[in-house]
Amino acid sequence: MVGASGSGKTTLARALARRLELPYVELDAFSHGPDWNEVSNVEFTKRVSAAIGLSAGWVVDGNYERKLGDLVFEQAETVVWLDLPLRTILWRLWGRTVVRIRNGVELSNGNKESWRGAFLGFNSLFAWAVRRHRKLRRWMLKRLAKPSLAHVELVRLRSADETERWLNAQ
Repeated sequence: MVGASGSGKTTLARALARRLELPYVELDAFSHGPDWNEVSNVEFTKRVSAAIGLSAGWVVDGNYERKLGDLVFEQAETVVWLDLPLRTILWRLWGRTVVRIRNGVELSNGNKESWRGAFLGFNSLFAWAVRRHRKLRRWMLKRLAKPSLAHVELVRLRSADETERWLNAQ
């Protein structure tokens, strides 16, 4: 499951894993240690390799191409790409982030989102989402055109309705 932050990757991946009775693997949980410290690329790759090597099937949520290369894609049968409009992503991101901050929702490894991390500065969650949106589209199309990934079925979902119909068909 790939897509921009706020596109619904985690929600859809969890629902799909439950429906298919497969293990769910959240890459964020392997990448971010306490206090948002990132683990080394070597350690991250080890963790992900171990998680996807434990069973014949799984549902993985996250992009992390810079750290993992094609590790997950090469072993996947299907890649679900949530390619929603930027306005939809930002609206979802806003709702999710405000609730998490207000309620002190703990994410993986004890991390919590903050107003500063979400909204202030060049590297804030929202600035990153805007910068990354167009790049992600170009990158996904290029990446999935690789001959080594010819075996991967691409499911590109462009709206909430399309996503819901696809999940209901699984």
